Amino acid sequence: MAARRCQVRVSGTEVELLPERGLYWPERGLLAVADLHWGKPESFQQHGIPLPAGVLEDDLERLSRALRTTGARRLLLVGDLIHSRRGITPAVRERIATWRSGHDVEMVLIRGNHDRHLKTLPPEWRLDVQEAHLDEGPFRFAHHPEPTAERYSWAGHLHPVVRLSSGADRLRLPCFHVGPTVGVLPAFSAFTGGLDMKRRPGERLFVIAEEAVVEV
Repeated sequence: MAARRCQVRVSGTEVELLPERGLYWPERGLLAVADLHWGKPESFQQHGIPLPAGVLEDDLERLSRALRTTGARRLLLVGDLIHSRRGITPAVRERIATWRSGHDVEMVLIRGNHDRHLKTLPPEWRLDVQEAHLDEGPFRFAHHPEPTAERYSWAGHLHPVVRLSSGADRLRLPCFHVGPTVGVLPAFSAFTGGLDMKRRPGERLFVIAEEAVVEV
């Protein structure tokens, strides 16, 4: 039976890859997620593109579950928290504020390319905003997956997925891509596209298969 969480040692440090699409660093009590794209359905709806309701609710429930099961004290948002300025409607803003009020956790945002559409984020979300990156211990957290000489980099942006085929069945599943110097987190939002990843020498791929994380 596949483990629900997958422990990986990176730069001499134990981290856990979660099926909720996050990375947990037990030593620091830190949960890192990337590419939430809050307000994306609302952005599309304003352009006349009908989309199913409930995307934000599902994502917030999964985020709450990750915080609850890990006991994380800090939540690190590794870029693209929002999708567009227009998508942060009064209803979205209020729903997230209500969710935030129920979670006593430090929240740090490292701005991604989409976050720059909104210069000032709602104060009731209580975010500590970092413009470029956050360095902590052996790691650098930044939205774009770029290597650095001093630290191992954790990033988002690419929305990595793995394509699996079995006969006529084909699946594209979100994954963690762990390379020699850069690791890429899966897009947290379920409402995103993805970049197909193939394992190259020195790299590891961990697929999220329902409630488990499996190395492939």
